[in-house]
Amino acid sequence: MPSELTHIDTHGRPSMVDVTAKTASRRVAVAEARVHFPDEIATVLKGEGLRTAKGPVLDTAIIAGTMAAKRTHELIPFCHPMAIESCRFEIEFVSADELCIRCEVAITHKTGVEMEALTGASVAALTVYDMCKALSHEIVITGVRLIEKHGGKREVSGGHLKS
Repeated sequence: MPSELTHIDTHGRPSMVDVTAKTASRRVAVAEARVHFPDEIATVLKGEGLRTAKGPVLDTAIIAGTMAAKRTHELIPFCHPMAIESCRFEIEFVSADELCIRCEVAITHKTGVEMEALTGASVAALTVYDMCKALSHEIVITGVRLIEKHGGKREVSGGHLKS
């Protein structure tokens, strides 16, 4: 574990990391969020083709998650603005009542995109909640985490999205 915080300057003040000296390289991050539905709500959603009165749940979540990933620097104070090259989602039920949302973000840049992937997965999950809250307020979002990170100093491995 690193002994120094990267977003604190020599005077103990918050500071954006200077990436000037870094070399641009391919960076990929995969994050996920889980959405747990009450059993009866999951059954209703599946029976309706994952559509609610607000529209197609998954399509809307993908659009919102992509928009959020692209705007992460506006939400997280010390994230660098980046022109994301790829943002993909895989959304599927992994059990009768649990939806897994995975967001993969890629770029060739001097800094990683794990915050963008985490933001994309989180906002996609929040969008699913918003699209379904009229059915139940007992929907729970859990397990927001980084699954993979490639490029840069540290690697995290777990599993790529399906091609």
